[in-house]
Formats: sequence, C-alpha cells, structure tokens
Amino acid sequence: MSVTTATVRYFAGARAAAGVPEETLGLPSGATVADALKELSVRHGEALSRVLLASSFLLDGVAVRDRSIPLSDGIVLDVLPPFAGG
Repeated sequence: MSVTTATVRYFAGARAAAGVPEETLGLPSGATVADALKELSVRHGEALSRVLLASSFLLDGVAVRDRSIPLSDGIVLDVLPPFAGG
C-alpha cells in the first residue's frame, strides 16, 4: 500500500494543544484532509480535537474549505486556530 506523507504545522493554541510545533503524518494514499484531522485527534487527544473543530487549514498555503480534498505526497498542512487580535 502506498503512503502519503504530510508535514503538519501547528500555530498558536494548536501548537500548545499538540505539544509540538510540527510533525510528519503518514497516511494511506488517497487520504483526505478529514482523514488527517481524524488521525491527529487520535494521536493528540481531546485538547487538540477541540482546537481542530474551530481551526482553519491551509494546504501548501491555500485555504481549505472542503475537507474531502485528497492529500498529495509531501504536502504541508497548516493548522490555524482562531486568533484574538485588535
């Protein structure tokens, strides 16, 4: 079975919840953004799961609206939780 490798980068509260600034995720070929998020929730538990529910995502710098988008090998997935600002 072929594997898709993605680099996941966490920002702000997502970084705190995951406990790491980034990590590599290996998923079966054809895996989607939703599959990656499910794996990250399993890997890091409830704290990150809550953050993921409210987060926005970028794939190689492009905003993701459809979580059924398949991941390509070597892609970068950025996890952007809501930011407070002023």
